[in-house]
Amino acid sequence: MRANALVPHPTPLPTSGERERASAVDTFVPRRPVSRRMSAFLCLAALTLADAPRDADAETLVSALARAYENHPGLNGDRASLRARDEETTKALGGMRPNANISASAGPDFSTVKIPAGRDNFGNRAYYSDKFVGYPRGATLTVTQTLFDGGRTAAAAGQAESAVLSARASLLGSEQTTLLNGVTAYMNVLRDTAILALRKNNVAVLDEQLKQTRERFQLGEVTRTDVAQAEASSQQGRSDLYGAEATLKTSAATYRQIVGVEPKRLEPGAPAERLLPHSLAQAEQEALATHPSIVAAEHQVDAAEHAVKIAESALSPTVSVSAQVSPQYDSFLGWPQTRQFSAAAKGSLNVPLYQGGTEYAAVRQAKEQLGQARLSVDLARDAVRSNFVTAFAQLDAARASIVANQAAVKAAELSLSGVREEAKVGQRTTLDILNAQQALLAARVNLVVAQHDRVVASYSALAAVGRLTARDLDLNVTLYDPGTHYEQVKDKWFGLDTPNGH
Repeated sequence: MRANALVPHPTPLPTSGERERASAVDTFVPRRPVSRRMSAFLCLAALTLADAPRDADAETLVSALARAYENHPGLNGDRASLRARDEETTKALGGMRPNANISASAGPDFSTVKIPAGRDNFGNRAYYSDKFVGYPRGATLTVTQTLFDGGRTAAAAGQAESAVLSARASLLGSEQTTLLNGVTAYMNVLRDTAILALRKNNVAVLDEQLKQTRERFQLGEVTRTDVAQAEASSQQGRSDLYGAEATLKTSAATYRQIVGVEPKRLEPGAPAERLLPHSLAQAEQEALATHPSIVAAEHQVDAAEHAVKIAESALSPTVSVSAQVSPQYDSFLGWPQTRQFSAAAKGSLNVPLYQGGTEYAAVRQAKEQLGQARLSVDLARDAVRSNFVTAFAQLDAARASIVANQAAVKAAELSLSGVREEAKVGQRTTLDILNAQQALLAARVNLVVAQHDRVVASYSALAAVGRLTARDLDLNVTLYDPGTHYEQVKDKWFGLDTPNGH
């Protein structure tokens, strides 16, 4: 029996009517106890070989991961967040691009003019007066270009680019988390389906044992206590069965949440050990060099270094030029037909001398944040080292557990067979048979769990190294390239529509 296989097709969950029919087990349970050969067959049914013929419509672990990679809302949301962050570089580069604006005004204007005109014939002051109704209008075009800003724009663009690269690494980490969650959900469904099958078989065996115990009680071969023990075990088996049904429903719901479809006809899952480095030393070297969390932290250091330069640029002078053109009509005292045109160009130099000390505080603050970012890299390295050592240890434990549980299953099968034979000659009691049956069930469940743990642990180790990606797994998907959108918007000067660089 291979250790990397679990039940291929989830067993449909029983309805309440099926539960009621299951109580009348004497209508379909064979009269004789399940033989050792039959027990082995049922175990094989619960743990189907990984190389069994595949159904064309069945879901495989690889195809489920492909679904999660393409359709998981959380991962797609992280991609959208990265695309939004791409625009920060464009915004930063705008600091050295020209600014242009135009202002215009128009509206009616009523004016009166009263000008002294000497005195009249009677010696009274005379005035010349007139009224003007005009429509002054005009526009002003201003263009400003920064020539030098103390390196602020270059530093801001570098900071934005480093933040984008950090976000890309974080997106890769989010991809690993999504795929690992997909593996766990897939294997949980297989594990819980196999356990449910074992629980169903256990109920059938316990009901048959109860039936035979009652028959022997009627013949006077056993006591009422034996019957009570058999009844208690049967009811406990049903309780465990209902719990297994609930657990499978929960696992199926989680699978639907991550993969996007209901789990139907799942093929066995195999470990990803072939993709792992050959040694722990090689795994450590690779993880510390390429793990997404470390790469993201290193880019955050670059961003923090640029932040220091941005803060220092506040102490540097700035140089800019501007030009202005302004035609005006009917603007001189509202007189009609008057025209005025003006044009100007000027250069500006701004030299900061003292701004209350805030710029110095900003520089010191940025330097402390840079130190913090560098410490975060060390923290990320320590976390990655701890994670892959733990993951590889869990994988080794799962492998050893499979071997031990396979031996335990064989031993429990022999024990149950021997107890039943001894019970026929009065050397064992009904309780001994029930205990042996439950020991066999526990060994089979433990084997299923160990097989599940081996597959999940292998993918966890792959994630700990930084290889649990769609590219490394060679998933049948169109790989998401975050650089496409970045190149589309980095040098974009105009436009409101978002590009389709998804």
